[in-house]
Amino acid sequence: FWLKPSPKLHFHFRFRSYVGLCFYIFPVTMDIDLLHPCPKEEKAKHKLKRIVQSPNSFFMDVKCPGCLQITTVFSHAQTVVLCGNCNQMICQPTGGLARLTEGCSFRRKTE
Repeated sequence: FWLKPSPKLHFHFRFRSYVGLCFYIFPVTMDIDLLHPCPKEEKAKHKLKRIVQSPNSFFMDVKCPGCLQITTVFSHAQTVVLCGNCNQMICQPTGGLARLTEGCSFRRKTE
């Protein structure tokens, strides 16, 4: 009852499907350049949606305005950070980035 297709017909069918998929591809122009994104736009994206994933947080050296001692603080600190020398508050937590006390200067730590 079941007829076996001939190898010639089977090959012809496969060949037609490959022609339809592979050989009729048209070039598509993009509005944005995916290889060279703008650094400003890339920084604004979510940390997992960037081309190269990178965190938003960093460590920083904060200088106490009172005694000029340098303390290392995490950018997204979740607790109040006090100066080890004069017990003055250096930063206070918010929902995201920690807020530095007025008069404190900081620099981003490098690796």
